[in-house]
Amino acid sequence: MKIIFSRKGFDSQYGGVPSPILPDGTLLPLPIPSTQGRPLGDIQSSAGPLHMLVSDLTGGKIGPDTLVHLDPDLQSPAIPRLAGWQPSLGQVAAAQGHLARQGVGEGDLFLFFGWYRQAEVIGGRWRYVPGSPDIHSLFGWLQIAAVIDACAPDCAQRYPWLEDHPHVAFSDTIGKSNTIYVGAKSMLGGRFPGAGVFAHWTERLQLTVPGRSRSLWRVPDWMDPDTSGLKLSYHNAASRWSRLDGTLHLQTVGKGQEFVMDTATSAAAQDWLVSLMQ
Repeated sequence: MKIIFSRKGFDSQYGGVPSPILPDGTLLPLPIPSTQGRPLGDIQSSAGPLHMLVSDLTGGKIGPDTLVHLDPDLQSPAIPRLAGWQPSLGQVAAAQGHLARQGVGEGDLFLFFGWYRQAEVIGGRWRYVPGSPDIHSLFGWLQIAAVIDACAPDCAQRYPWLEDHPHVAFSDTIGKSNTIYVGAKSMLGGRFPGAGVFAHWTERLQLTVPGRSRSLWRVPDWMDPDTSGLKLSYHNAASRWSRLDGTLHLQTVGKGQEFVMDTATSAAAQDWLVSLMQ
């Protein structure tokens, strides 16, 4: 199995604010603004209409009429669904080229991460908790069951439940490498759903080293290239890996989107994945 650390959701360029961690621990990934999307006002969340929360957190800069790119599409209740809907992820351009060169395909696992911060409601309005840290956190996953060419002229006919997916609805303008990864029904021997958003934030989902820039990660020992022989794409330089107080740290590349590691048959990697899901 290959594991792909895949950056998704609001960032400093698209959206301009972190996705929130709600008071009950719910992770709420915010879909990025895009000309190829649907109105934010169409999307529901566990906190109610998503546009109300986003408007508060962005100071009114983003509202119900803002078009957003709902991708990865992991939660069925977010919008009305076509029959047969399955979780999915679309990718294109340089990021898709990298995934293809790395041989990413059926059975491999996306772990989605993004920029997050604790949020709260004060006086009926959402805000970020004063003094709460900006972090990179894992928020969801998708194990690949199928890889679909979204540029194929019969894509919507063969997969009608994808008709309103942005990588199908706007395939004429997205690009020639336009690809959709469809989530599996289950993973890890049927113990867990094949795709989804982690139910609640916990410290084990935090990638950022506490108190440091969010691009400096604390990662599990099984990823250590010196002892495991495993390689993480874009991070081959030894200077990016270090240890402090026995903890493995990784200085991630700026604005990276898809980091791929072939875990081969690593039992430690499997155990780590199980610990994330529990």
